[in-house]
Amino acid sequence: MPSTADRSRARRVPQRPGDRLFAGASTGAGVLILVVLAGVAAFLVVEAWPALVAPAEDIPDGEGLALYIWPLLFGTVLSAVFALLIAAPLAVAIALFVTYYAPRRIAQILGYVIDLLAAVPSIVYGLWGFNQLAPLTVEPTGWLADNLGFLPFFEGPPSATGRTMLVAIMVLAVMILPIITAVVREAFRQTPRLHEEASLALGATRWEMIRMAVLPFGRSSIIGASMLGLGRALGETMAVAIVLSVSGGVTFNLIGTGNPGTIAANIALQFPESTGIAVNTLIASGLVLFALTLVVNMIARAVIERRKEFSGAN
Repeated sequence: MPSTADRSRARRVPQRPGDRLFAGASTGAGVLILVVLAGVAAFLVVEAWPALVAPAEDIPDGEGLALYIWPLLFGTVLSAVFALLIAAPLAVAIALFVTYYAPRRIAQILGYVIDLLAAVPSIVYGLWGFNQLAPLTVEPTGWLADNLGFLPFFEGPPSATGRTMLVAIMVLAVMILPIITAVVREAFRQTPRLHEEASLALGATRWEMIRMAVLPFGRSSIIGASMLGLGRALGETMAVAIVLSVSGGVTFNLIGTGNPGTIAANIALQFPESTGIAVNTLIASGLVLFALTLVVNMIARAVIERRKEFSGAN
């Protein structure tokens, strides 16, 4: 066994210049991220302060800052959450199919297609939703209103143009689908081969092996990928601005003509023509969106840290 002096000398061995450079660069990058984040928060607070202290009649619509932002916040959360509910299960299913069921050649092609979908600009998705998807939903939304109108999501009357919250949700789901799929697929590929082989050797079917070995190992990655997609959906601007016909208000009706807007789309549409306190109001809504995304990421991080104790990785 090495003596205490030998261990002390081993600990005092100087690092190579490349190691010191890499450690310093990594530390600097982490500190820079915190500085930039603090700078963005400070800018938003300073620029939004006039709107925060302004009288209600000076705020656009004349009803106060809270009543101005609340419908936008509601629309942002509604569209992002429903898009995540659609995209996350599909992403996990696609990742499982590509990783464990599809033939190798088909899996490679699907992997390339998924990666390409993640690189498509959001404005292209918006144009697709406006020109192609919205007209196709006019008749189905009429059927939903006639047969499922007792649900608040489909109470109608349906929109004649198809530019509804439902179409915006579908476009957002398609946009975040490749991001979640790519992350989850890589997580499934990192599942230890011995875990898979041990499950199969004990007589498990392929699905049982996936359920007992793969999904527990990738649970934290699924949560992280879902929160990444949720963050993308919360901050999406152009696609929602092109697709959604905004009329204001707070409603759960996804197929009607009255649609709440989103914070990001409202900023993009209103900022060029705004002056004075209206600009500060838009920045205040951006501050709310900044805080919302920060809270979502903090919650996701906390969930992932708790799940690590029960994951197959340990």
